[in-house]
Amino acid sequence: MSRPREFDVDRVLHQSMEVFWNKGFKATSYEDLTRTTGVKKQSFYCVFNDKRTLFLKALVRYREHSIAILEKLEAQKMSPLDKLESLRESLLDEEVSCRGCLMVNSAMEFGTEDDQVTGEIELMFAEAEHVLEKIIISGQEQQLITTRYSSKELASYLHNAIIGARIMEKSGASREQIEAVLRVSFSLISP
Repeated sequence: MSRPREFDVDRVLHQSMEVFWNKGFKATSYEDLTRTTGVKKQSFYCVFNDKRTLFLKALVRYREHSIAILEKLEAQKMSPLDKLESLRESLLDEEVSCRGCLMVNSAMEFGTEDDQVTGEIELMFAEAEHVLEKIIISGQEQQLITTRYSSKELASYLHNAIIGARIMEKSGASREQIEAVLRVSFSLISP
């Protein structure tokens, strides 16, 4: 008979995600994970099999949480431009900005060397673009956003600007530089 699990898997997964977000996959050791979570290495193995499996679960958790935030913003009763402005302001949150985005950081760390990591990154990006496109469609219908380009093209453009801002954050660009890039990018979708 196996011993019952002695830790909250959800809490440990969240704490592990934070470690990966701060250090990256390759630089994170089991010692980092056990020190942060208080869970012994063997217990990690029993639940998550290995560090890579834990990392993949952390990416899923990050994606689900991030997309839920975007979907909540999209569902709010405010104008599409106010939604985009709220998104732009959230991207400048100093508490998050020094770490960049876990998905962008992972894309930069892994490139295309791991199909499962790449798949999770691509899924997050596609889902984020889909939510952006819904906001843009609403703005186009209200003649608040340009129709010179399709909603899909504009969503892809804005998402690319957001990814670029996340790379700027991670590489140490100033808040003012990032804010300028985002301000110009978001203003280019005006009619």
